[in-house]
Amino acid sequence: MAPMDTQDAIRRQFTESIAVKQAALATLAEPLARAIASMVKTLRDGGKILACGNGGSAADAQHFSAELLNRFERERPGLAAIALTTDSSTLTSIANDYAYEQVFSKQVLALGQAGDCLLAISTSGGSPNVVAAIEAAHRKGLQVVALTGRNGGRMATMLRPGDIEVRAPAERTARIQEVHLLAIHCLCDGIDSILYP
Repeated sequence: MAPMDTQDAIRRQFTESIAVKQAALATLAEPLARAIASMVKTLRDGGKILACGNGGSAADAQHFSAELLNRFERERPGLAAIALTTDSSTLTSIANDYAYEQVFSKQVLALGQAGDCLLAISTSGGSPNVVAAIEAAHRKGLQVVALTGRNGGRMATMLRPGDIEVRAPAERTARIQEVHLLAIHCLCDGIDSILYP
């Protein structure tokens, strides 16, 4: 059996996570609803959603694209989504030949088309390669949905009218990631509910 101090630490983790999600409930419903509407428009118009992030945020990008390409909670045709985090040959060749900062932006420039959407994920809002991906998305005419945390970082300052920021109201990376995962599930559920009621 776990010592009492370990159990107390676990209870603190749960309590903090619940509090952050309660704060997120008060602030994120509106930007998430706008993000869902934007992604639905992208998909209805024949576009695709590109997703990127680093570390846990890379896992979130892959989670999102898997839920769209395969299915979330209901049977439906696959939806066009690509995680830019999964092709090790592409990632390592760009990092080796150019710079790690360009691993997502070069993919956005090659794969993105006007009318597509970029889901850019960074807990700090400052990941240089995600910032570069947003710059590339703007050059190509993609709309950006940014999942951020803390004060939004550089990403919050570079968004254009029509872009959407979903900022987790937390400082700790773990809490931000937990809100990001819930936000991704909200996006998937909302997209499915509108496209396949």
